[in-house]
Amino acid sequence: MSKRATVIGDGGWGTALAMILAQNGHQVTVWGPFEENIRTIQQTRLNSAYLPGVEIPPEITWTTSVEQAAHLAEIVVIAVPTQFCQAVTTRFRGHLPLTAQVVSVTKGLDRETHRTMTAMAEEYLGIPSVAALSGPSHAEEVARGIPTAVVVASPHEADRLALQEVFSTGTFRVYTSDDVTGVQIGGALKNVIAIAVGISDGLGFGDNTRAALITRGLSEMTRLGIELGCRAETFSGLSGMGDLIVTCTSRHSRNRGVGERLGRGESLTAITSGMKQVAEGVWNAANARALAAAHHIEVPITDQVCRILNDGESPLRAVQVLMSRNLKPE
Repeated sequence: MSKRATVIGDGGWGTALAMILAQNGHQVTVWGPFEENIRTIQQTRLNSAYLPGVEIPPEITWTTSVEQAAHLAEIVVIAVPTQFCQAVTTRFRGHLPLTAQVVSVTKGLDRETHRTMTAMAEEYLGIPSVAALSGPSHAEEVARGIPTAVVVASPHEADRLALQEVFSTGTFRVYTSDDVTGVQIGGALKNVIAIAVGISDGLGFGDNTRAALITRGLSEMTRLGIELGCRAETFSGLSGMGDLIVTCTSRHSRNRGVGERLGRGESLTAITSGMKQVAEGVWNAANARALAAAHHIEVPITDQVCRILNDGESPLRAVQVLMSRNLKPE
């Protein structure tokens, strides 16, 4: 059954999901904040700034009007970077129908409270329950129809089954989960680990180092998740290990790319000043470390990434610190 779908966020991921929804026959409107970018997409059917080289179906509507985007929406996708989530969702408060099914696809934590994006969206939208969709899903591949599998999480079975149907296509397979927090913790922390892997690659280290960082990074994610009441098996799934692998190894990964350039000696300011899109791990490393500290959970890789990003620690020194920690059982 065709539904009215609104995608809040005109970046690469929002655009790719709008294409998935349109492919399934839904009436899709994408909201973006910048008139110039929206006008360009309308005229060219290309989102060259965030998803270059992908032709966008003409049936998708683009707007900067909150009222137009929110009007009669049945499905709402929140696809804005972490640092803009509060400001953007607040703009939509009172405009969305309370019956709309809302799903967050943003991978991060709130800077002040370290809460998940679904918790933030529920508060600022005034919507009682927001689902989360996550997994190994680079927008560049999803938009081109490359087979992809993700997971949608909601505490309500009816909602997650409905969203599973809404998003699933012949190339975009959606699984379900009720572990909403676990799905999001995996999505937030994997970006930080990907920066660590990129740093390792930039330093010229090899496959052994990469495998160790991915494996021990997964251990950090799982430890923190369990402390927060999540299920351990969530971190073995698509939103945990799956997303971690793709973000740590893919040429599409902005977080891994930032880390690689740091490892080669570039400054963070020089790297980020030239980026059109957000590397969420840069923003979320400190959030993840603070959340772990509040729960007395050790996250040594995350801690060293924070020191490199925020405290001027040299990548080589960070490696030395990690390798000289007290010996312990796995």
